[in-house]
Amino acid sequence: MFNAIMIDKTRTGSRAGLRSVDPADLPEGEITVRVSYSSLNYKDALAITGRGPVVRQFPMIPGIDLAGEIISSDDPVYRPGDQVIANGWGLGEIHWGGLSQMARVHGKWLLPRPRAFSARQCMAIGTAGYTAMLCIMALEKGGIAPGDGDIVVTGAGGGVGSIAIALLARLGYRVVAVTGRDSLTEYLRRLGAAEVVGRSVLTHTGRPLQPARWSGAIDVAGGKILAALCATMRPGGVIAACGLAAGMDLPLTVAPFILRGITLHGIDSVMCPREQRMAAWARLERDLDPALVDSMSEEISLRQAITTAPQLLEGNIRGRLVVSTHNA
Repeated sequence: MFNAIMIDKTRTGSRAGLRSVDPADLPEGEITVRVSYSSLNYKDALAITGRGPVVRQFPMIPGIDLAGEIISSDDPVYRPGDQVIANGWGLGEIHWGGLSQMARVHGKWLLPRPRAFSARQCMAIGTAGYTAMLCIMALEKGGIAPGDGDIVVTGAGGGVGSIAIALLARLGYRVVAVTGRDSLTEYLRRLGAAEVVGRSVLTHTGRPLQPARWSGAIDVAGGKILAALCATMRPGGVIAACGLAAGMDLPLTVAPFILRGITLHGIDSVMCPREQRMAAWARLERDLDPALVDSMSEEISLRQAITTAPQLLEGNIRGRLVVSTHNA
């Protein structure tokens, strides 16, 4: 038997709790992994609290990330003892995920654990850091280089924002961090932000174009914040959009696209092709300081993940939450 967070459907919604699970109940897959670490992401918090329609079938073990050691494998690419990671692919949504001491998955979902990082560090990076790197690769693909102008990062105190700031600063970009928490100013400057500003700089006025400020943007918010970003981009600017914390609606016009030639690049970290994942993790190994990863993360238990999920949704968590499965 192993311990896992299990979400069950109820008459009024859903309920999450720590349960003992029989390995025989694990879903289909060629590979069984002894999970050492997972992480608590925004999507996981929505699933655990039932505040968002993340879980597609019940019962469900949440957790879109996992790192661990292969116990058994019917996939010729992997052998018992291999150290692996997984991000996305429907884990925690349609397939039992990583907030568990054991997982069974398909081999095509796994990547070898990057040698530069421990299993814990891989989960401190997790989907958030991997998504941040996909965003930076999108900016680079759009031709945005250091020296072209300010790069603005919304949701700067969260996982994606924190790692994006650290990466951009190390690559030589001037980063402006947007946050609703004044208490995070020192933390964001330590990560590499040249300037820390409040959300008021991205007020949606309804005007199709506003004074041009940003050459590039990484946005986790969506909604009116993303609309304000589009209206304030410099000509030829690129926005990498990877979240919807502020809403799914996008109240804007085509003006920024046809009058300033901006690009809105959507980031899909869930079903991203394997080759692109490998490239993103290779870049993370090269460009992200492991010591900095440790400084922006906090370790919690499986049981604590349940009680911490509401705090994450309320914006009270800084950086990354690593979930250790060693002590449930």
